[in-house]
Amino acid sequence: MSIDSFASLSQLSRSLAAGEFSSQELTRHFLKRAHSYTGLNAFITIDEDQALTQAETADDDRTAGRATRVTGIPIAYKDIFCTRDLLTTCGSGMLHNFVAPYDATVVERLRAAGVVTLGKANMDEFAMGSSNENSHFGSVANPWDTDRVPGGSSGGSACIVAAGLAPAATGTDTGGSIRQPAAFCGITGFKPTYGRVSRYGMVAFASSLDQGGLLARSAADVALLLPFMAGFDPRDATSSPTTDTWLEACREQPLEPVEGLTIGIPEQYFDGLDVPAAAIDAARAELETAGFSFRSVSLPHSAAAIPAYYIIAGAEASTNLSRYDGVRFGHRCESPQSLEDLYERSRSEGFGTEVKRRILTGTYALSVGYFDAYYLKAQKIRRLIQQDFLDAFESVDLLLAPTTPDVAFRRGELTDDPVAMYQQDIFTVPASLAGLPAMSLPCGVHQGLPLGMQLIGPHFAEQLLLRTAEAFQRRTDWHQRRPEGY
Repeated sequence: MSIDSFASLSQLSRSLAAGEFSSQELTRHFLKRAHSYTGLNAFITIDEDQALTQAETADDDRTAGRATRVTGIPIAYKDIFCTRDLLTTCGSGMLHNFVAPYDATVVERLRAAGVVTLGKANMDEFAMGSSNENSHFGSVANPWDTDRVPGGSSGGSACIVAAGLAPAATGTDTGGSIRQPAAFCGITGFKPTYGRVSRYGMVAFASSLDQGGLLARSAADVALLLPFMAGFDPRDATSSPTTDTWLEACREQPLEPVEGLTIGIPEQYFDGLDVPAAAIDAARAELETAGFSFRSVSLPHSAAAIPAYYIIAGAEASTNLSRYDGVRFGHRCESPQSLEDLYERSRSEGFGTEVKRRILTGTYALSVGYFDAYYLKAQKIRRLIQQDFLDAFESVDLLLAPTTPDVAFRRGELTDDPVAMYQQDIFTVPASLAGLPAMSLPCGVHQGLPLGMQLIGPHFAEQLLLRTAEAFQRRTDWHQRRPEGY
């Protein structure tokens, strides 16, 4: 039987269970595709031997009756998740030779479920970027138009799924780094509630914002994988003990749509919106025919989200990245003349331009005389933004908003204008500051490029988000479309 490179996880799971092909055959298929499209530069590392060994184990587990619904399915990991015996670079020259001695909790749990590791996906260095042009290993191309960016920082993961090089991939979302590339690449991207997925073994950028999630073809695919990676982890102090029986049930049963919810339309997200507006209006009409109702809501502090985010994220990055000093692991300069020289040259040589910019910005915001004026004020604004969402959710179940201001921009178009680049996150950052679950769904095409819409829910409302997305995706085929030539 021929293997469909764009088949859903559920289809692949059923085919594996029926014996239509083995995990080894499936893994070889995607390994071949990964090697056939190296021009996209979506992978940093591919480990064929390890992948095929895991696939053989998965086949044995199926034969022995020990399989889960995801046993034997190959995926890619964003190269920010630590993987035992496999490079973890974070897209940085600082970690170009780093091999972790342990697996991140996400990797550990998915491996225990029988998921096969194809390799590690390219990314913006230390997850700092909105275009995947900041990687030490080169920029990633968007498979819909290779002259355009795939989004960032999980651009490699999004590209891999969009081009059919793997059926799913992990990502991380600090200010939109799952949702924005999902929109640019025409796939589904899901950021859970902060604390839903363990950060243990996920290399830190901004610890109060980072959250692991998934990029896949559909909400149903996300719902199939998420229960195997989510849940409380005592090794992560920010991990939430909140349990969800519905999420656990997704391990064994398919995702069912929901109807009859009230969805809010944030006024501030649509002021002056051009390209995505018509597509979102059409999506709203589809949801209305499915039984959803809509009402306008206000999020008055949204305009302050970008400056608050880049102060908070930069401050936390400055602290987290201070550990990369050329002493314990990672890049070390040649022939240091003193300890100070070791620190300075190792960090100057190991970090790229954008990472240095954010370290400097964050250090400045935390310095004596500026802490209250910048960092403390940003935290106060963050609390106001969160309260805006809490107030809105008193009258609506979910929010519908654009994911990005436009379609994917051209590579190099914004690299010399950091402020314009940061504005690409204008619709995704607020939910991140509030720690809310959010996802991007394909909802249209403009000039041959995909558009995404964003659903945002209250804390731990993953069920409502995924079931609403399923209701939309059962009525539309945007998530089934694929770039030409793949």
